[in-house]
Amino acid sequence: MTSPVHHRVVEVDGIRTAYREAGPPDAPVLLLPHGYPASSSVYRGLMAALGDRWRTVAPDLPGFGHSDTPPPDVFGYTFAAYADWLQRFVDVLGLDRYVVWLHDYGSQLGFQLALSAPERVLGLVIQNGDIYPDAFGPKYDGLRRLWDDPGPDARRAIAAHITLEGFRDEFAGELPDDVADRVSPDLWTLHWALMSTPERLANLVRLLEDQPSTLGWMPAQQAYLREHRPPTLIVWGPHDGYMPEASARAYARDLPGAELHLLGGGHWLLETHLDEVVPLVRGFLERTTS
Repeated sequence: MTSPVHHRVVEVDGIRTAYREAGPPDAPVLLLPHGYPASSSVYRGLMAALGDRWRTVAPDLPGFGHSDTPPPDVFGYTFAAYADWLQRFVDVLGLDRYVVWLHDYGSQLGFQLALSAPERVLGLVIQNGDIYPDAFGPKYDGLRRLWDDPGPDARRAIAAHITLEGFRDEFAGELPDDVADRVSPDLWTLHWALMSTPERLANLVRLLEDQPSTLGWMPAQQAYLREHRPPTLIVWGPHDGYMPEASARAYARDLPGAELHLLGGGHWLLETHLDEVVPLVRGFLERTTS
């Protein structure tokens, strides 16, 4: 059985914010910040599958999905701005205890949320979210060159990748043929339709330019894992040019007891292996939030 997923709107610091929610309002919370180039839509199946026992909450970040796109002088479109915004979002919704899902760019925002209030964190589910630069995959090589030589040329190179074809590569690249055909074209066409306004495209360039700022956060995030030892489930798709198997196994350095499952998919595991992910997450949440 699946639970209904509700589509709601709340104002966070003057920004009209769309979010999805499933499950009883008084149930333990699973918080689902999304990554690039996505929206809360990527969690729709997971939320429906878990909503019988848990309150799942997935916001559309400002400038993504169905949330508003404030001008850059109102919202900064940097990782720090998004991390601050996520902290405000949980406060506005009154979420005081939660398991945090860490995926893609959402992993950086979720880790910063955990660092800001570790006592609120019941546990972590890590799904292709990396905090170990020495274990980055080969797709980071081109980004590193842009990070090392920022400026107009780097900005143009970033902008050239923000296309419908670039989105398709983000969602379906690196996957074996028998897995790639599980990823619906709806995924990249939907998100391209949502993102392809001049304002949103410019804001994406700003965000991608700012990604090197997260490298400075990673030692503190690793220290958080060592110090607080949050219960952690790692579900990972190793067919990922950014975050291969080595990126998943790197977490053992700081959380040697973390439960790790390498499944057959890639970066967008919930699109290809949801049926395998759901029972693992249900078991983890039962142990963590009971």
